[in-house]
Amino acid sequence: MCGIAGFWNPSRTNERQLRHSLDPMLDVLDHRGPDERGSRLFVDQGLALGHTRLSIIGLAHGHQPIETDDGDYAVTVNGELYDYKRIRTRLACNAYVTNAKSDSAIALPMYLRDGLSFVHDLRGEFAIVLYDHREKQLVLIRDRFGVKPLYYAINDQGIVWGSEVKAILKHPDVDPRLCPKAALHQMMQVMVPGSTAFAGVEALMPGHMLVVKLRDGRLETKTTRWWDLEFPTSHDGAADPAPFVQGVQDRLIDAVATRLEADVPVGCYLSGGIDSCSILGLATTLQQSPVKAFTIAFDNAEYDESNIAKLMADRTGAEQELLLLTEKELYGPAFERATWHAERTFYNTLAVAKWHMSRRVRACNYKAVITGEGSDELFGGYPFFKRDWHGREDDGGLFAGALLAEEDQQHPAWQDLCGFTPSWIQPWMLTLQRFGPLLSGPMKDLLAQYDPVGEVAAAIDPNQTRGRHRLDVSQYTWCKTMLEGQILTWGGDRMDMANSMEARPAFLDHHVAEYAVTIPPEVRIRGGVEKWVLREAMVNVLPRELYERKKFAFMAPPAHTDPVKRAALQEMIDHWLTEDRVREVGFFDRGTLTKFIQDAWVETDAAVARRNDIVINHALQLHMLHGQYVEGLPLPTVD
Repeated sequence: MCGIAGFWNPSRTNERQLRHSLDPMLDVLDHRGPDERGSRLFVDQGLALGHTRLSIIGLAHGHQPIETDDGDYAVTVNGELYDYKRIRTRLACNAYVTNAKSDSAIALPMYLRDGLSFVHDLRGEFAIVLYDHREKQLVLIRDRFGVKPLYYAINDQGIVWGSEVKAILKHPDVDPRLCPKAALHQMMQVMVPGSTAFAGVEALMPGHMLVVKLRDGRLETKTTRWWDLEFPTSHDGAADPAPFVQGVQDRLIDAVATRLEADVPVGCYLSGGIDSCSILGLATTLQQSPVKAFTIAFDNAEYDESNIAKLMADRTGAEQELLLLTEKELYGPAFERATWHAERTFYNTLAVAKWHMSRRVRACNYKAVITGEGSDELFGGYPFFKRDWHGREDDGGLFAGALLAEEDQQHPAWQDLCGFTPSWIQPWMLTLQRFGPLLSGPMKDLLAQYDPVGEVAAAIDPNQTRGRHRLDVSQYTWCKTMLEGQILTWGGDRMDMANSMEARPAFLDHHVAEYAVTIPPEVRIRGGVEKWVLREAMVNVLPRELYERKKFAFMAPPAHTDPVKRAALQEMIDHWLTEDRVREVGFFDRGTLTKFIQDAWVETDAAVARRNDIVINHALQLHMLHGQYVEGLPLPTVD
């Protein structure tokens, strides 16, 4: 797990200038790879590859960039390429690469043998940048679900890339500016796939590659999708569920076993949900020694799952590390640092909690954990999936105002794309209605011309939704948007790697995913029970209390639930939403925004109060991002 960065500007061929541009990009990624740093300059091409390393596999043999002996090919890899030992024996990697003992070293020999089709044989979580000097070809590759990030900016000078946007913004050819359209999307929580918070900077989409070629002194680019989560156009409605239960069990055991492979200890994140508990149960069975489990606890019983997590830890004999978080940890300096690492706004301080947890993991001398992300996406675990198939069953409880809409919403672009408006986007449509009146005049004009809800729908391939079951459509559209744009970024990689810690989501192993899409909807959700097939596959792993438990809202307690948290958030608002900064950023009318916040603190409707909390978090962080990245304000230290 590492950080990668670089650029290609054919008109700049001065070695000192290349080094002067690359070093600051690597400096800002030091948290992703504190163990080692490397670079490779192709001076005559104006091309630079950089890498910061977090050593997990091949501790003494993993220096990057990795080159062929003749120097004509070089690669940087962020992430893990599993099955590397088996592949290495077939490739005779040492014939191409002198330092060939790490998992990343298989990439170049596979490319030399198979060309760009080598990506189909990769298993794992990865972002790869490969340069072929003979063909004058640069290739950026991102894994199937986007577990590992990769961003780029293309302008008249060339292309700049990095594992995080902050590295790109350090390059002299890129001007750090917040994008007004992206601000609207952040306020409503749903980004357009491939976009970022910053003007001119794009995310390489999951399962895609960007090929850049030098022709007649100019760079030409082409983006290609090489993998997608493809649901079938029909399912066998009378299928026996037993083979599917066994199929899930077999593939998940293999995925967890694969992710226990490392030259350092591997722990597990453990909440009270069946996903992380299943991971811990399997890891305990597969590993000879006790597993270290890391759990977040909150000081609000409605949002705390730690009692269930403790039950699972006790059952497996895991050594549990419990981290209790209060307003002191969730607001203030840690909130600001989490925002800087996220590079976008987040609706709930769960991101801050994840930052604290990865910090604790590293303090316990662990560099890697296996996590449960992806289970809800593949097996129909979220309440909005069930609502899309079976209709509204209740008011949503703690989900109302955050993950579920209190009132049904429709949008023509989504009706056209899916035949219905997915329930997962409906609460964010209501959030859009809440913050619309708070905007400044120019932003209101932009919103009158620009439809953020429709733009998200326009970014999704209609060929993957037509003719599919409603549950399949709901799961697919969520995976194409919120899984990558939220759960795997500010809820995953960005908070984990902020403290040099690698997360390995076993459910997102592509062998598990490609099997999961074949499971009939009535086996994924059976008798109204979400993730039924997973529960049955893990019946001998999970405690009965957990096996029978409904989906829980894994969120941090919002500020409105506690006067102390509210006061802590208000202190940050007073510091960041100054008259001068609000005017400079230009997104909001300060008077209207101030009144909204004052009214929010006395709101009595729980769903509306949760939505108000979301709006306040996003508004605060937009100004925080401006201060951190545009104004260049220093980050605070955290005790």
